Amino acid sequence: MEWTMTLDAPGKVCLMQGNEAVVRGAVEAGINFAASYPGSPSSQILGMLGKIARERGFYAQWATNEVCALEACIGTSLANARSICIVKQNGLLCTADALHCGAQHGVKGGLVIVTSDDPSAHSSTNEFDSRFMAMSADLPMLEPTTMQEAKDMVPYAFELSEKYRQMVLLRLTTRVCHGRSNVTLGPLPEAPHPLKAVGEWDRLVCVSYRHTPMLETLDSLQEAFEECPYNRYAGPEAPKKLIVAGGTGRLYAEEALHRLDAGGEVGLLSLASLWPLPEKLIARYLRGAEEVLILEEVDPFLERNLQAIAGKHGFSIRFAGRGDGALPRVGELTPELVLAAVAGLAGKTPPARKRGAEEPLLERELNFCAGCPHRATFHLLRRVLRREKNPGIVVGDIGCYIMSSQEAGHYAYQACNCMGSGINLAEGLGQLTAYGLDQKVVTMCGDSTFYHSILPGLVNARYHDSNMLLMVLDNSATAMTGFQPHPGTGVTAMGDNVAPMEIRPICEAMGCKVAEADPFDVDATEALMARLLQEPGLKVLILRQPCATLKSKQGRAKVRVRVDQDKCFGDGCGCDKFCSRVWGCPGNSWDFTKNKAVIDPVSCVGCGVCAKLCPAGAIVVEGGDEA
Repeated sequence: MEWTMTLDAPGKVCLMQGNEAVVRGAVEAGINFAASYPGSPSSQILGMLGKIARERGFYAQWATNEVCALEACIGTSLANARSICIVKQNGLLCTADALHCGAQHGVKGGLVIVTSDDPSAHSSTNEFDSRFMAMSADLPMLEPTTMQEAKDMVPYAFELSEKYRQMVLLRLTTRVCHGRSNVTLGPLPEAPHPLKAVGEWDRLVCVSYRHTPMLETLDSLQEAFEECPYNRYAGPEAPKKLIVAGGTGRLYAEEALHRLDAGGEVGLLSLASLWPLPEKLIARYLRGAEEVLILEEVDPFLERNLQAIAGKHGFSIRFAGRGDGALPRVGELTPELVLAAVAGLAGKTPPARKRGAEEPLLERELNFCAGCPHRATFHLLRRVLRREKNPGIVVGDIGCYIMSSQEAGHYAYQACNCMGSGINLAEGLGQLTAYGLDQKVVTMCGDSTFYHSILPGLVNARYHDSNMLLMVLDNSATAMTGFQPHPGTGVTAMGDNVAPMEIRPICEAMGCKVAEADPFDVDATEALMARLLQEPGLKVLILRQPCATLKSKQGRAKVRVRVDQDKCFGDGCGCDKFCSRVWGCPGNSWDFTKNKAVIDPVSCVGCGVCAKLCPAGAIVVEGGDEA
């Protein structure tokens, strides 16, 4: 789809994903700089920008973390650059200090921050609502509903940013990021936005007295949002019953009103300018309303603010939404949920729902991919820790390996907070081993997380020589979000090959004891883990084995794995069904009709680790590149 991003054909209609629409909007705005750290549901935005950056004359980077990304964008704005920073809701939280300070000093060139929220946490650890960050930092926020708006609001946000010399947040949600619809292309600029020399008296400095002009800017933005072209109303002139919707809630409401034939009696006010809210516009439609239904993702943000506006103006209204139980307090909206809520507001009976299959869908926990090196790592770690006098403490982090808190990782974790926190939690526990805590302390991180936020914690742990083991699970990519490069991969977002920053010399430069192992070399790795756990102080174990999916992309020779049925004794071998219950790889399963292990040739990627671990020695590896 990269060609669509650079197609100079104003008026042409193209089918676009929401993330693609944001990219097109950024190109139409003539951006100079783009930075991001990958995070679903918006990972594709920077990936696409990186592929077209040279063609369109701007710079794009996968930053080491979200703070680096945002602060680089703030820096480029000093030279009048138009910069776009892309994060997900967790990443926006990471930027809190830079975001709040940046709001106080403002910007010179336009700076748009795209934040993608993940209602129902499809690919996240939480469904944090980023609208509260806009309110906390006193920053304007917009939210598109359609892919067309996702494109059009990007240039509009840059214009606002430059006019008011302030950062602008553009909030997406999963359904907008990953949904598709027709988008009409706008014109492309002949060149990126013009840069300007940084003047002697240009100032972006955060000091306390800037708070007053920042609030004055917010007041001016509120007046501007009274005329925001993306706020819409449809329905009777003075509705007694009103729906106020943000984001995808508008589309669900339109569908529900159509199905219930209630558009003539129920008004629909759609808000794209989420903060500051256009109070006069809202009050115009709240005046005279008796019942108001709020449709929003995820928290009752609009609901509470509209209640405050109604109270300020003395309106007596019954509000319904996320806060009062008319809609669930967690999870994303669905057409069915909205239909039921709108039917309740309109006093109508929703149409009967078509019945699906009677059998409920099977619920399954998440699992590591077939051939994932993390499965071997955690299997070996659990075997080593079971031999300890007291159970060890395992502190996790954020990445594919977060599944180690579930059956996939043998329930290894005792704790997992946020990205980069694992080493700090473990550092504190490691200090307690000198004060009566008789347990081994282990934490881990991925290679991308190591660069993202582990380094400051590693400095702290090394300086204070905490008694702990840090395992760096190096699978050669930011695998969880789509194999984006990081400083250890030797490639940039724009495809440049550069010298990779190796993890081992970085750790050794700090004075850490460092060892390396391959988790697929099970005997040597298990022995090394056991030895390191007995050594005092801080130890770093780098476990290197490329992600199985990454290896399959590289076209390695296929290995055939099979079960020697003469050696597999089923229940009689005493392995307690190692393949299906203990190892848990999708490529291994159990034939309950024969009480025998089997290999699924479709799922199996031929890593061969199960052959090394099978208690009965019944799994055979043949041909190819055995791991």
